[in-house]
Amino acid sequence: MKLIMRSKIAVSLLFALTLSLTVESNSEGDTLAAWKNAVTDPNNVLQSWDPTLVNPCTWLHVTCNSDNSVTRIDLGNAGLSGPFVPELGALSNLQYLHVEKNNISGVIPTEFGNLTNLVSLVVSDNILSGSIPTSLGNLRNLRFMYLNNNKLSGGFPTGVIQLVQSGNLQILNVSDNLLAGTRRRTRTTGYRVTTIIQDPKA
Repeated sequence: MKLIMRSKIAVSLLFALTLSLTVESNSEGDTLAAWKNAVTDPNNVLQSWDPTLVNPCTWLHVTCNSDNSVTRIDLGNAGLSGPFVPELGALSNLQYLHVEKNNISGVIPTEFGNLTNLVSLVVSDNILSGSIPTSLGNLRNLRFMYLNNNKLSGGFPTGVIQLVQSGNLQILNVSDNLLAGTRRRTRTTGYRVTTIIQDPKA
């Protein structure tokens, strides 16, 4: 009897874990589908983004880990126009967000500060406006941040400067924007160096 009960418990736990992973994957699919609905896609590069599928791991331009959670989005030079949506900040395992050379407009959502596993943020050569969110200072794993060739304005948030001071951020490119103030070109902490690329006189 005890063996049967243990077997039932083990099956129940396995089922619960599988259900949890499936729900998370479906949630991430809904998140990406929300962004798809917010942008214009004249080249149909997002045609495979079907939210009725079990998870988004079979979608083009999306990479997942072994748990079917999204870790990478590669949509450089895809002809997309429109805004980022705040829901993207819910992709908790995202490590690479590369959306350079499009016509992405609007602001960088504050919710991007929730992407704490992000290693590389590349949104250069778009038409993003507004300020750099202070919340990006939460991205302690970030190594590369390319915000250049947009219409960003305002100053450098303290949180982003702290990323530079910590030495984890290797490249910060904010050139060709409307930002105020200047920063030292490099920051060295031990063996780590942050290269800051910016306009000489902002």
